[in-house]
Amino acid sequence: MGLTEGESRDRIGPVKLSGPMTEGETAHAWSRPAREAPVMTDRSPLRDLSAPSFVTRHIGPSAADRVRMLAAVGHESMAGLVAAAVPEAIRARTPLDLPEAVSEAGALAELRTLAGRNRVLTSMIGLGYHDTITPGVILRNVLENPGWYTAYTPYQPEISQGRLEALLNFQTMVADLAGLDVAGASLLDEATAAAEAMTLARRAGRSKSAVFVVDVDALPQTKAVLATRAQPLGITLVESDLTGDLPECFGVLVQYPGASGRAAGFAALADRAHAAGALVVAAADLLALTLLAAPGEQGADIAVGSTQRFGVPLGFGGPHAAYMAVRQGLQRQMPGRLVGVSVDADGRPAYRLALQTREQHIRREKATSNICTAQVLLAVIASMYAVYHGPEGLRRIAQRVHRHAAVLAAGLRERGVTIVHEEFFDTVLARVPDRVPGRAGEVVAAAEAAGINLRHVDADHVAIACDEKTTTGHLRAVWRAFGGDPLDDTLGGPLDDIDRVTPDALPAGLLRTSAYLTHPVFHAHRSETAMLRYLRRLQDKDIALDRSMIPLGSCTMKLNATTEMEPITWPEFADIHPFAPIGQAAGYVELIETLEAWLAEVTGYDKVSVQPNAGSQGEFAGLLAIRGYHQARGEAGRDVCLIPASAHGTNAASAVMAGMRVVVVACDGDGNVDIGDLAAKIGKHRDALAAIMVTYPSTHGVYEETIVEICERVHEAGGQVYVDGANLNALVGLAKLGEFGADVSHLNLHKTFCIPHGGGGPGVGPVAVKAHLAPHLPGHVSAAPYGSAGILPISWAYIRMMGGEGLRQATEQAILSANYLARRLAAHYPVLYTGRDGLVAHECIIDLRQITKETGVTVDDVAKRLIDYGFHAPTMSFPVAGTLMIEPTESEDLAELDRFADAMIAIREEIARVASGEYDKTDNPLRNAPHTADCLTADEWPHPYPRSVAAYPMPGLREGKYWPPVRRIDQAHGDRNLVCSCPPLDAYQAADD
Repeated sequence: MGLTEGESRDRIGPVKLSGPMTEGETAHAWSRPAREAPVMTDRSPLRDLSAPSFVTRHIGPSAADRVRMLAAVGHESMAGLVAAAVPEAIRARTPLDLPEAVSEAGALAELRTLAGRNRVLTSMIGLGYHDTITPGVILRNVLENPGWYTAYTPYQPEISQGRLEALLNFQTMVADLAGLDVAGASLLDEATAAAEAMTLARRAGRSKSAVFVVDVDALPQTKAVLATRAQPLGITLVESDLTGDLPECFGVLVQYPGASGRAAGFAALADRAHAAGALVVAAADLLALTLLAAPGEQGADIAVGSTQRFGVPLGFGGPHAAYMAVRQGLQRQMPGRLVGVSVDADGRPAYRLALQTREQHIRREKATSNICTAQVLLAVIASMYAVYHGPEGLRRIAQRVHRHAAVLAAGLRERGVTIVHEEFFDTVLARVPDRVPGRAGEVVAAAEAAGINLRHVDADHVAIACDEKTTTGHLRAVWRAFGGDPLDDTLGGPLDDIDRVTPDALPAGLLRTSAYLTHPVFHAHRSETAMLRYLRRLQDKDIALDRSMIPLGSCTMKLNATTEMEPITWPEFADIHPFAPIGQAAGYVELIETLEAWLAEVTGYDKVSVQPNAGSQGEFAGLLAIRGYHQARGEAGRDVCLIPASAHGTNAASAVMAGMRVVVVACDGDGNVDIGDLAAKIGKHRDALAAIMVTYPSTHGVYEETIVEICERVHEAGGQVYVDGANLNALVGLAKLGEFGADVSHLNLHKTFCIPHGGGGPGVGPVAVKAHLAPHLPGHVSAAPYGSAGILPISWAYIRMMGGEGLRQATEQAILSANYLARRLAAHYPVLYTGRDGLVAHECIIDLRQITKETGVTVDDVAKRLIDYGFHAPTMSFPVAGTLMIEPTESEDLAELDRFADAMIAIREEIARVASGEYDKTDNPLRNAPHTADCLTADEWPHPYPRSVAAYPMPGLREGKYWPPVRRIDQAHGDRNLVCSCPPLDAYQAADD
């Protein structure tokens, strides 16, 4: 008999492992009867020799560490801690019903199987998505590099100079190509960027009209997202071919070139629009703009689009970095983030996020947008693609793309096919020969059989888009798909003849003559060696998770495991067009449906959609579902959204976007929702109450005991309960949102489920709803049907390798780690809010307000001094000004937790020296932090404390010291002198002089 599950050779008895068999011995010696007496051995059984589970790799502290940590917080067991911290009323009664965890190798094998169910064909579909070649030096050293993908949004600019420079390159690239003054640091996708442009035009334009005119030749996904955004805001969309008179409107969107491929100028249209007080938005293809006149040169006020074809994989729809550029005067109306140039304490140029007052957390319901993130990692890739190729390289790629399209069209004409538009850039719209009407489907099918996807426009029309990967072989295959004999399959045959005699198909009056990408950065890194070193220099300027913990509260900067990241660059996931026939994406569909089911199980909801490509879009989708539910019940008047004062700023912004009125509910002295004020607000707005938006655990880092009562009160008044999933890392496996009273939530896969933050994006914000809201989910909040599908394998792998038990353990460890830090720091800094038994949830807030009042040392001083200790600061002044919010996550081991706590305690001792007068109140290590190597090695040291205190405040820092590239940055100077493109090199020289 063979080994049964759980048996080992120790139980079976000794087995001869080498040498010839003796007389009477047989091969069956491997399976002696189990009833024989076991022989003692010091060998380990096979089951104990398996690789450690992924759970032990993901969770930082060891079992022994957990014993120490539990003792520090006054509990004997994890179960005891959880019972004390998490209210019994919300606790799940059953464990998560998820598949048993598999190993890292097992998860990759299953993903390989899923990937194998996808069919990767050559995509010639177009519609804003084009296959591209990611240069290997960028693929390996940015997209697959944790030094880039584990960084956080650059709110702490002194330790973010590398990615800020890359983003400034992005902005310069976009502004140059668009011919406009200022560009932002990326948006979520082209369709949502167009929607943001629509609302910007309404805010900034002179017209009082509620009409927005949309080019009939706009991308269909853009039209769909515009419709989703317009309806709750009372905006009327009017489609037009833009050739005649415009209706009274506040803005016009023109697609340039059009979805059909048509390339036409719009300067006359812009004149007509401006005369009527309307703004002009151009949705433009950046690669085409290397050959065609810039939108700004034709009168566009705003340009939007995608940078996907600048080296970013298709990914079944995303993530991709969209862009927005505006003319002078509109920059303070822009949504999203803007990188600007300022100076540091030594007067040297330094980068930072400009116009900080636009941050949505601050402006709440008055925000320009609900966007809280961007697509930084993808923007970095796109910018580096431009840096690597330079203007002449981009132009050569564009010319090659266009020549393929022109030759393709000429060959089709020779076959009797009518080309609808004579002037185009990369997309050819072909009318199938009239002799056999309705044959478009046959042509598309024939091309698919040859391994190429074309776009089936209607029964008689097919569109074919060329891209960076298009070859002459693809052209021949398309010609054959349209029928007839092949022209010639030899490279030197008629195709070359067609190429030689075929003119370009670009409009003669629209050819670009203006220069672009003239800054030296786009000319200095042509060799791979130079590019490699440039990327390394930028990476070394920053702090990411590969260097130290990032204890940002409400951000959940946990491990992004390499195994989770590996599949996203497999061609079977990376190279599929979002509008490819769904049968070609069977593996993707299975992965997505499985992930949605797992997320529904984790949250207790009935339906999950992964389409929203950021938490802000998930919020918006959830609120639209609530709005649709009330309207379907004949209660369209329910438009009041209650939001606690402690809530994320995006909550209020999302509510306004969804057509709701925001009413703020006060918090009590302990940071919880004030039940009395809630009752009063419900009473006042009972008939108009649409919803309440709460975050749980609260933004103050505690499990509010009254959450079930809050849900019941809102439901009794006819409202719905929206629970923000930002803090889900404190609930997974312990409680389910949908079981303790919530109707809808958005989740953050880039927090709880391990998609990396990427320096400020990508993110995925699935919306999860109870069954009664499911029919009212909007169909289009993102451009692609499945949003940022290309990174969903990350969260799938995380859940698959953790299993239900592992996910619960991760949550418990997150709670323990937060309480451990709170206890270690409590003797030195007040912990502002705690729950039952003085416990916090997965994060804690330390209060510096009294310290600042007594010593003058501010939260900024502490944050910048932490840089000298090698740490990214916790979240500053949110949700309470003058505080730091700390979230360690489950992934940091005890040594790193202690290193951070030791740093904070040492800083508190430095503050005490300021208070005692030992340190000068204005010239001390905190006020002057961070300290660069440059300032420390200067010939003169004007400060009253030693250089060693500035550089090495703790002994361990002498090994592996992080040196910030700049000193403290002057934020106000940057806003007063707004510069949002690459500064000339002499700016740096002037600073040195």
